[in-house]
Amino acid sequence: MRSNIRRKKSPLKLILITAVALIVALVVGIRIIPHVLVPTKTGVLIYDDSLSESEKNLIAEVVSEDERFSKDLIASAKDSQSRPTDNDHEVLADILLPVVDFYSPFSDISSEKLLNATNSDEIELISLNNLDSSKKLLSVDNKYFLDDFDGGALFRTLSVETTDGNTDDEAQALVARISEHFPKFISKDDVLSINQTGVTALARAMQTKLNQVGDAGYFAEKIADFLSATDLTHISNEVSFADSCTTSSGSTTLCADPRMIKAIEAIGTDIVELTGNHNNDWSAKANLSSLALYEEKGYKTFGGGKDEETAKIPLKLDEKNTKITWIGVNQSTSTKANGQGALGSHPGANIYDEKTVKEQIESAKKDGDFVIVDVQFFECYSYPAKGTEMPSCDAPISGQQSFFRHLIDLGADMVVGTQAHQPQTYEIYSGRPIYYGLGNLFFDQVYWPGTERGIILTHYFLNGKLLQTRISPTIYDTALQVQLMDKSSAEQFLTRILKSSPRGK
Repeated sequence: MRSNIRRKKSPLKLILITAVALIVALVVGIRIIPHVLVPTKTGVLIYDDSLSESEKNLIAEVVSEDERFSKDLIASAKDSQSRPTDNDHEVLADILLPVVDFYSPFSDISSEKLLNATNSDEIELISLNNLDSSKKLLSVDNKYFLDDFDGGALFRTLSVETTDGNTDDEAQALVARISEHFPKFISKDDVLSINQTGVTALARAMQTKLNQVGDAGYFAEKIADFLSATDLTHISNEVSFADSCTTSSGSTTLCADPRMIKAIEAIGTDIVELTGNHNNDWSAKANLSSLALYEEKGYKTFGGGKDEETAKIPLKLDEKNTKITWIGVNQSTSTKANGQGALGSHPGANIYDEKTVKEQIESAKKDGDFVIVDVQFFECYSYPAKGTEMPSCDAPISGQQSFFRHLIDLGADMVVGTQAHQPQTYEIYSGRPIYYGLGNLFFDQVYWPGTERGIILTHYFLNGKLLQTRISPTIYDTALQVQLMDKSSAEQFLTRILKSSPRGK
């Protein structure tokens, strides 16, 4: 007989059943609710055709194939001739610089040529981080990248946007992640720039002109901004200042009116080389007083001095993580015997001594210094009638090539001839540059076209390494105001002197 009596469920059992039900509901809710409240991320990152393969590969290291976003994102790249401003939706991926062969006479190209450089047989685009002195960097529409880091290049940027061309938090976050994997680029604050010039002799006809114009800044008016724009500016001053200076045209005994110091100040001079042949012309006293004036002005000097021991001392520079030892020697008609070379307590130029220079180079290289040797060599005096060109003086003269190359063999990183009144050619020898002669910066030699020309070398260093030496030809005439050559004249001039280059042979 079936009983009609129902048994009550145990309270404990009810509690367990309820708990299980709640747990099941919670688990199901956790899985379902996000899909109801938050849409599933199905967006992907799309690579635009503007990206190079290396850029795609770099991004792929940051973004995995299965990573998803709220919406489709597009990564793309573009080139611009204007440096991009800092923002959170793009990253500077590369800075591409136009370079040519070291021996090319070209110095400047147009913006249009820069954009078409990939189709050029002469011009190559390289990354800023790969720049070195084996190639010649070009300016673009007269903007030289290493001067202001703002023009003269193609700035390649990478950006991430949504498919409708906007940026959102996801796109910006992705750009931030990608930017951490791109290289950092140097700035102007990292690079040491030095302008190096040829002969300065503020004498003779220049004094006559000074009496007419009344201000020695006149001679520098057209070149001052260019020369003073670098961190350091070098001159090779061959003539001492003297209160009684009265040199006449054609005289080989030279002195400078003390007022002429304004021409030196106007170009932002920092370094005065003293290897020249005329600093004792007006007397040792005039030389010593000029040395005292340089010290008063805060100018660094080398290649000569108040006595023999001082004259031997190289200039040591330590700027912007670059150490340079700058040696100046006289290897020409000036000697200790004729009174132009420093001897004992007598002031003058540092006459070349093989043993001393060899030891100085070896010591500097041990310290990790970049070594420049400036040489006052013999001059090319093959000048004919007034107004005649003398291409033969473009080349190294007898014994010059072997002597300059010997200094490279001793360990010098660069050799520069500061004796030439007419600019000479240049070359790369054993991977290091030789500039045989820079010509005149300031002088009155308007007798021949060759002596009206000059070369300014602008050296750019990064962490002790030579990035570039920019070659800027100059010219003056009877007005005696030095200025940069125009583009066409500069290319013609460099084409000519490069015909005489030994080119490392």
